[in-house]
Amino acid sequence: MTKYSTYGGYQPYVRVADRRAKAAKELAARSAKGNPAEPVVITGRAIAHTFWGKSWCENLERYSDFANRLPRGRTYVRNGSVIDLRVSKGKVEASVMGSRLYKVTVTVAPVLPARWAELRRDCAGTVDSLVELLAGRLSTAVMTRLCERTTGLFPQPSELTLRCSCPDYATMCKHVAATLYGIGARFDLRPELLFDLRGVSPADLITGASSAGMLGKVAPSARALDDDDLSAMFGIDLDDAPARPVKASVTPPSPTVVVTPPKAAAPKAKPAPKREPPAPTTDPDMPETITSQGLLDLGIPRTTFQNWISKGTLPKTDVRGVYRMTPAGWEAIGRFLGC
Repeated sequence: MTKYSTYGGYQPYVRVADRRAKAAKELAARSAKGNPAEPVVITGRAIAHTFWGKSWCENLERYSDFANRLPRGRTYVRNGSVIDLRVSKGKVEASVMGSRLYKVTVTVAPVLPARWAELRRDCAGTVDSLVELLAGRLSTAVMTRLCERTTGLFPQPSELTLRCSCPDYATMCKHVAATLYGIGARFDLRPELLFDLRGVSPADLITGASSAGMLGKVAPSARALDDDDLSAMFGIDLDDAPARPVKASVTPPSPTVVVTPPKAAAPKAKPAPKREPPAPTTDPDMPETITSQGLLDLGIPRTTFQNWISKGTLPKTDVRGVYRMTPAGWEAIGRFLGC
C-alpha cells in the first residue's frame, strides 16, 4: 500500500511488537483519563465465531471491490491494532494504531423500508424469541434469507461510506479493512448492534411469530436454550436456585445459664510499613500508574493482573488498587492485548 510522508518518502515500517506497545500505551492513557476504550481483542485464528459475526465477515469477502485490501486488515485486527470501536445507528467509529493513531469512520445506509418489510414477511412465524434470534439459532432457510446478497440484512459495498485519517489514497486502506473485520468480532459479543447499525429493530422479526410464514420452522432442538446458552449470550451466571429448607418442629430445651469468660485483650497490630511512592517515568505521555478498574476496562481479567501483581510486574503503590507502571508492565499488557 503506497503511503507517502510529508518529506516525499515512504512511511517507515512499524513492527507488530511496536504497534502493540503503542496500542497498550494509548489504552492505558485513555483509561487513566477516565475515558476507557473498547478495543477489539481476537483470540485464536478465527476473527469471528458466531453466526452474526461470521456472516458479516463472509459478506465482506464475497465482494471483489474489497478483495485486494482485506488481507492486511485481517492482520491488523488480529494483532490488536483496533484499540477502540463503537457501533451506533448507521455509523461505526474506530481508532486504529498504525505508524500513528488513525481515526476511521464507516457509515452504513439503513435498510430500505420495502426491503425490511420483505424480510419481515419472509421470516414471519419462524423466530420464536429474541434470544433465539440473537443467538443465531435459526433454520437454514431463515439464515439464507437474512444473508442474501442484495435483499438480505447485510450491506453491499454501495451502502458503505469509508473514511480514514491516514494519507493512503485508496478508499479502503488497511485501517478501514481492520475496522470492518473488527465490526464482525464485535457482533460476536453484541449481535444486536447489527440491527442498530442498519436502523431496524430485531423485535420486528419476532412480531407475529404465531402466524404462518413462508420459510421453514426452526428445528425443536435449535429452540431449546439451556442456562449455558443464556449465560454465554448475556454474560451472566444462571445457577439453579437452592431448595428452600423445611423448618422442623423442635421442642425448645430448658434454658441454661452459660457463663462466658472475659476475652483476652487482643495484641495491638503493628502498623504496616509504608510502601514507596511510584517512581516517576521518563516518558511524559506514559501514565505512571494504573488502577484495577483501568485494567478491567482494558478487558484484562482480574486473575491475570493479580498474577502480574504477585510477580512484581505491576508493583503496588501506597494507594489501594493503584499500581505502578513498569516496562515489564507495559510489555505484559501489550502482549495480552495482542493475543
